[in-house]
Amino acid sequence: MVSAAEQMAANTSWSALGKATDLRNRILFTLGLLIVYRLGTFIPVPGIDGIALREFMEQAGQGIGGMVSMFTGGALGRMGIFALGIMPYISASIIVQLMTAMVPQLEQLKKEGEQGRKKINQYTRYGTVLLATVQAYGLAVSLETGDLAHDPGMFFRLSTMITLVGGTMFLMWLGEQITARGIGNGISLIIFVGIVAEIPAAIAQFLASGRSGAVSPAVIVGVIVMVMAVITFVVFMERALRKIHIQYPRRQVGMKVYDGGSSHLPVKVNPAGVIPAIFASSLLLLPVTISTFSQGSASGPVMSWLLANFGPGQPLYLLFFVSMIVFFAYFYTFNVSFKPDDVADNLKNQNGFVPGIRPGKKTAEYLEYVVNRILVLGSAYLAAVCLLPEILRAQFAIPFYFGGTSLLIVVSVTMDTIQQAQSHLLAHQYEGLIEKSQLRGRSGGKKRGKRGPARR
Repeated sequence: MVSAAEQMAANTSWSALGKATDLRNRILFTLGLLIVYRLGTFIPVPGIDGIALREFMEQAGQGIGGMVSMFTGGALGRMGIFALGIMPYISASIIVQLMTAMVPQLEQLKKEGEQGRKKINQYTRYGTVLLATVQAYGLAVSLETGDLAHDPGMFFRLSTMITLVGGTMFLMWLGEQITARGIGNGISLIIFVGIVAEIPAAIAQFLASGRSGAVSPAVIVGVIVMVMAVITFVVFMERALRKIHIQYPRRQVGMKVYDGGSSHLPVKVNPAGVIPAIFASSLLLLPVTISTFSQGSASGPVMSWLLANFGPGQPLYLLFFVSMIVFFAYFYTFNVSFKPDDVADNLKNQNGFVPGIRPGKKTAEYLEYVVNRILVLGSAYLAAVCLLPEILRAQFAIPFYFGGTSLLIVVSVTMDTIQQAQSHLLAHQYEGLIEKSQLRGRSGGKKRGKRGPARR
């Protein structure tokens, strides 16, 4: 049987968008703030030698490509005020979430409701400022070492740090405003726009390689077909669920006895989302980015060894990348997104149970067993999709944006945003039905009031 809500959602069409004024205002508000973000990526950091930076990027643009440049929407390549992007906030959020799972005091704060959530958000902002300051100082020193500053010195470092940290905090504020007053998750949409804005340049570069003869037409056609197949595969895996049957016993309310119901506990094949890929890529690309800006002059023996063995496409790089993705997939799932003990306690408090499994500890063990088996497939899927651009880039000189973490983010954010828009349209339809029923009730009451007194 299909519920009324599911039937109404299936009948929801985008033509209803014109009538849903609240949703339309949210979409326009979101687009306005995203335009502000894109304009900010073109405002340069003061004190940068523009000509030297342009020549430097033409020579070393490929080395600095990848995750960091992708998250900033090209602002890092132009050395704009948003050059750090939203990455410090994402890193701080991940660190705070992981610490919440390991530190009892933070875990207690999380259970305190709204006040605890505000306190955790405050700690996340402090961590964002700290990480952004450290990264901004390292970037300023690297710019000085690479002879990209007009007047190197302490004043240049301070101005660069203040500008970059302020840009990151402004982006964090933009993301929070989009989440609260717009449509979709603000932080994810900022990353999404940064990726999408760089895709046309990557496609043009790829097609130019085909015209010059560096890439054969067969490879171009094969890549297009493969990208479509990967997108279909990612959508399928992101929507894949393992449904665990939950049974509820009979209950008595007063003199009535209600039959026990049943439902399903959905467990995603990839409960951690893109977090493992983001965190693993950030760890791997940080030494490459610093070395690229410093032009190798700041590389010591340790940095040289890291670059030689952990550079993009190297065997150790790929092995460490896969290991980190698998590790963070398990660690983030069991400590943040799906805690079997907490889920088992919630089911026990609601008098729900898995058929054939005792409530409490046995249920937690069963859920952990099921999620462990699911994550084998989920982590393998994440690793395969994230390794795809590395293989293409090494073998066929394909731009980074044709797969991997960028494709995961684009698909996931698009699906989440469309679901939120459909939820707003569904709520608008419910409000319309309620208003119609109220009007009918009032009109019916007026008609009944005009009737004469009943005969006795």
